Formats: sequence, structure tokens, C-alpha cells
Amino acid sequence: MKTLKIGDLLAKVPIVQGGMGVGISLSGLASAVANAGGVGVISSAGLGVIYKEYSNDFKKASIYGLREELRKARELTRGIVGVNIMVALTNFADMVRTSIEEKADIIFSGAGLPLNLPSFLKEDSTTKLVPIVSSARALKLICRRWIGEWGYVPDAVVVEGPKAGGHLGYSNEQIYNPDYALEAIVPEVVTTAREIGKQNGRYIPVIAGGGIYTGEDIHNIMSLGADAVQMGTRFVTTEECDASEEFKQSYIDARKEDIEIIQSPVGMPGRAVHNSFLEKVKQGLKQPKACPFDCIKTCDVTHSPYCIMLALYNAFKGRMENGYAFAGSNAWRTEKILSVRELIQTLKEEFEAKRTSLKSLL
Repeated sequence: MKTLKIGDLLAKVPIVQGGMGVGISLSGLASAVANAGGVGVISSAGLGVIYKEYSNDFKKASIYGLREELRKARELTRGIVGVNIMVALTNFADMVRTSIEEKADIIFSGAGLPLNLPSFLKEDSTTKLVPIVSSARALKLICRRWIGEWGYVPDAVVVEGPKAGGHLGYSNEQIYNPDYALEAIVPEVVTTAREIGKQNGRYIPVIAGGGIYTGEDIHNIMSLGADAVQMGTRFVTTEECDASEEFKQSYIDARKEDIEIIQSPVGMPGRAVHNSFLEKVKQGLKQPKACPFDCIKTCDVTHSPYCIMLALYNAFKGRMENGYAFAGSNAWRTEKILSVRELIQTLKEEFEAKRTSLKSLL
């Protein structure tokens, strides 16, 4: 595997661990991935619930929690640690400012177009900015704004396909349409990134994610021009993942037919592991009477069947009867818990085996 260069940052392994909220990827997982040579990522989603003992004010607790997680990660690794910040968060600006103040290596931002992200940087800021997109068109829109208004070229771009876990940037129809498959959109995004990079004297690395599970998958997607991959699901069933054991076990116990597309209260489709809680939702689980957190801009409490923040927090804590696990399309293939180092070593070996097999055919 080649290295991944993002500005002056160099990851020995071209693997970015996807940001997973609520609480699934905190300093524990992020630092372990960074120590193994990849890019570790802390999710900023839901930190106000996780750190509620600090303050009853969700936004104040979120800021405190993000500072704490970044500082914990820094104590555990000298590797690359980034933060995933969803544009849809009501405290998006707070999370971005805090990440920059704490000198997070990278901000990864999706779940909406992060059109104003460079506006938060100061003259002495070192944090790299990486948008997450689902199409070449989205990348063009972001670059037009970033370059036109701030002269800022993205330090890299993540292109996420419809097989990813959690909230998806696709309609229900597009999720199963081969025209929107990761293999179809990666070459388009690569071409766009190369063109924009060339016009601005910069190289924009392309990181591809969504449904990538094995080292062979990594080889195949990189052969389409991607410089690296983003993987979330594979890192859930690691010893260092910050999720509860019950959350991890839901992946191990899942069958292929248990991985389903749900309609999230935030107004987007999502992919999750079916369980009794989601069954109750289908049967008409009572909607919340009030919004306890005001965490997602697009969440309408008058039409929401449940509070997604509480559901995901409950799953993080192991209370699966009151929540559920987001997961990628291949979560059902998980068989056991590994350490992060064991997982990355396995991926390297599978990658090399694929490369060797192709060489032997020449």
C-alpha cells in the first residue's frame, strides 16, 4: 500500500477511519488507528449527550467534550487525528471553531455541503479541510465557493458511496441504482479533483468510502484512481472501538437480511442493523413530545417517531432495546473482535495478495 499525503501530513497506511457517532469513534478508536499508521477520526456528533455531566446545555457540553476527546487522543498518539463534523449539526460552527483551536489535524465535513468551512480558519491555523461528497458535481460546487471566496483548495476529498453506514447522501432510488455505485462515481470525482488541482497548482487526494470491507476492495477502488479509502464498519468490531460490547455484538450477530435502509428523523435515508427498537418504529412508536437537544437542523420533532440522538446514545451505551446500530452494507460479514493493528495487518495482507495475483496474470 502506498502512503497518503494530505498537505504536510503523511499517513503510512492509506486508510481513513470513518467518523461514527454517537460515541462510536472517540479518542480510543481514533488514537489506535493513528498509531497503526492510518488517519483516526473523532465524531463530533452527540458529544453534548456523552458529556452531559459537564453541563445541561447541550452545546456547551459538546464543546467541552470535543476538547476533551482531542486532548485524550493527543496523549495517546503522535499520529494523525481528525474530526468529523456534519453540516447538519446545529452546533456546526462551534465544533469547527473548537477543532481548529485545538489544532485537530483534519476536519472532515459532510451531511450537507460545507460551503463556508474555510471562513473559520485563522492566519495561524494548521487544520486541513476535507469535504465529504457523493458526486463530482458536489465537489465542483464546494471548490467554486472555497476557491472563489477564500482562495482555498480542499486538502483532500472523501467520496462516499451508497453502501456506507449511517446517514446517506442519496435518495432511496439512488441507493440501489448502479449509476450511483462507488465504482461509478469514484472515476468522476477523481477526474474533477485532478482538473481542479491542476488549475490551482495543488494535488487533491481522493479518499473513497462506503462498502469497502477487505484489502481486495481497497486494491480495487484504488485501481480506479482513489488515493486512499475510508472505512467505518470494519473498525466497529475492534477492541479499541469506543462503542459498547452490545453494539459490537449486534454486528457479529447480524445476518445479511438484517442490514436495512431506514428513514431517519433527520429527513435522510440511513443504513442500520434491524432490531426490536426499529421494529417498534415500524409499528408506530410514539413520537417525542419535545426536542431535548436541538442537535440536527433538519429534524422536525412534530413528525419524528423518536429522538435519533437518544436512540444512538442508548446504542452506544449498550441499551439496544432503546436504540439501534448504524452500519455499512457489509456489517453482516463480521465474525469476531480484532485489535486495530490486527485488522490493518489483515487488510495489508489481503491487498498484497490481490496485487500479487494480478501480477501473476501479466
